[in-house]
Amino acid sequence: MARTDRLMRLMDRLRRLPAPVTAARLAQETGVSSRQLYRDIATLRAGGALIDGAAGLGYTLTEDPALPPQSFSRLEIEALRLAVESLAGVGDAELVQAGRDALARIVATLPERQARQALHAVMRCFLQTPDRPAPQVDLGLIRAACWDEQALRIDYADLAGQRTQRVIWPLGLSYSDRSLMLLAHCRLRMDYRVFHVNRIAAASPTGDSFRPHRVAMVRDFARTREERGASAQR
Repeated sequence: MARTDRLMRLMDRLRRLPAPVTAARLAQETGVSSRQLYRDIATLRAGGALIDGAAGLGYTLTEDPALPPQSFSRLEIEALRLAVESLAGVGDAELVQAGRDALARIVATLPERQARQALHAVMRCFLQTPDRPAPQVDLGLIRAACWDEQALRIDYADLAGQRTQRVIWPLGLSYSDRSLMLLAHCRLRMDYRVFHVNRIAAASPTGDSFRPHRVAMVRDFARTREERGASAQR
């Protein structure tokens, strides 16, 4: 296969396959050896493609210089505006600002007509900050631990008020108008647990990594929950 065709096929797989995609899967999809794949990844990076990841961890295409400028339908533009404005209902100021910054960058790259449509959207959302206890810990620390797959040591008070210290593998955050929850694998109980974030009195990194297990563990948790739900309905 010609080098150009091989690189184009690799870019296509990086765009289409669920990320992060392993080197073995990419090598199989593109018909090359693992060694050749690593060289091709390096070539794409040198050409301007921003590809996160490494051997053994999987790869994610986060910036593609070959894609054309963004273009959206008018309804898609309205939907983006509504989605960002609805973040106020999440009650996370840092997340709200990140959404606004991202929308501003998107609008800045739109054709002039679509940019005007974004500025003069007809649908608006005015959700208020939810009425729930504020977290005692830095949400940025928890988000980073989820992203980086880093274990945390937490000081936690359960609903009965009993305090425990435990090490967890944080997997993801979920927001509602009444609660902010952290899904994690508790190393004390050796099982999945959902923690009320406002009941975490302190959190600190342990320095231990559980990469690359987070994605698989989230899928396992979802599958287990579905199976339990199906069993309860029988």
